[in-house]
Amino acid sequence: MTPQLALRHIWSIAGCDLAALDAVSIEGSDPALPSVYRVGTLAASTIAATALAAAECFRLRTGRRQRVDVAVRRALVAFRSERYLRVNEGPAPELRSPVTGFYATRDGRWIQLHTNFQHHLDGVLRVLGCANDPAAVAAAIRGWDGATLDQTLADAGLCAALIRAPHEWGALDQAKAVAALPLFEIERIGDAPPESPGRGDAARPLAGTRVLDLSRIIAGPVAGRALAQHGAQVLLVNGPHLPNIAPLVIDNGRGKRSATLDLRDEAAREQLRALVSHDADVFLQAYRPGSLAARGFAPEQLARLRPGIVCVSISAYGHTGPWAMRRGFDSLVQSASGIAWTESRAAAAGDESAAQGQSDRPKHLPCQALDHATGYLAAFGAMAALARRATEGGSWHVSMSLAQTGRWLQSFGQVDDGWRTPDVTFDDVQDCLETVESPFGRIRAATPAERMSETQPFYARPPVPIGTDEARWEP
Repeated sequence: MTPQLALRHIWSIAGCDLAALDAVSIEGSDPALPSVYRVGTLAASTIAATALAAAECFRLRTGRRQRVDVAVRRALVAFRSERYLRVNEGPAPELRSPVTGFYATRDGRWIQLHTNFQHHLDGVLRVLGCANDPAAVAAAIRGWDGATLDQTLADAGLCAALIRAPHEWGALDQAKAVAALPLFEIERIGDAPPESPGRGDAARPLAGTRVLDLSRIIAGPVAGRALAQHGAQVLLVNGPHLPNIAPLVIDNGRGKRSATLDLRDEAAREQLRALVSHDADVFLQAYRPGSLAARGFAPEQLARLRPGIVCVSISAYGHTGPWAMRRGFDSLVQSASGIAWTESRAAAAGDESAAQGQSDRPKHLPCQALDHATGYLAAFGAMAALARRATEGGSWHVSMSLAQTGRWLQSFGQVDDGWRTPDVTFDDVQDCLETVESPFGRIRAATPAERMSETQPFYARPPVPIGTDEARWEP
């Protein structure tokens, strides 16, 4: 699979005009990072699709076409944006709890814990009955069989994944449910008259487009950030009681305003309904399926409240199947679906000491590729739906998941000895970074990867702390 073919696949699923692909150039190929998977193809194709969708929104508003250029190298810098973030010239940010990681189980399996939120860590420690120490956690897990612990933690609403080979994952009902889905879906959910992708000055593709971003961590926030870099007015809405990871707030908050609303309270729900009804164009959310619907914000409810809205839903394991409500993150989906198993086995096959059984520790991709790709696909889907709204009218629902993205990446085939590719350091990517002043201090962070001939993407705002702004639209 080449980046160009992957881009064509994305564009075709959305029903977009294939002639527009002539305006896109993609430079580079895999391997570009140490991985047997074609993560460069995934990065370049999803970013190119997002940029081309922005170009199409611009064409619908102005009648002018433009070219899009994407380099695999720059796309992968964007896919590792959180890794390259620096604040006040300090060290690389620490994103993970010391307990997060891989652990050997009693029956010779491996399981991954994800304990970056305090309440998830506390819950895991309660189940294991041990101290908050990686060595104590490892000793406790050696008393469990892997599948039993995986299910016990899932039943407790905690975050873990048994390391599975691809064929083990494929045998599960959840994998079959994911396999029955396309990479993403764009569904008409209501009637509305045709409406421009934005309003007012069309100097940028999404100028005047109003986006509510109800997401945290990486995938959803990357989608909102991608819409912001093409000119959308993005209002991030967090619950004041919900945890966040500070470096990700900085990296993914660029271009956005930030407000808090506690949706457990009816007055706050009414505020959000008012934001929706006052000409919100996109409602982006990345909570588990049904979570916001229980608060009155299902896509169909939103479409009745604001005909013409584009709803975007991101989940971990898909919106159907027995794992639809299971909590998940990028690394857990990699572990559950065979990606971490494949990376480690490929490296072991080419390493004599590992091949002799001295190391079978699972290995993740060299970036949060499922998160970032799903985020860019969500931004692409939002803009593709806005383009449909401009020509056909209607309200729309766009849905995708990390597991669907992971399955697509696995379908690309592998790069022999790709794991031997040298890694890319912070010093190597200085030409892909920019420095901005913010309330957090001086930020050094990745620039948008795409190059566009008329509307170069950029972040019009620095990141701000959660809750800095009022929950209202700017004029």
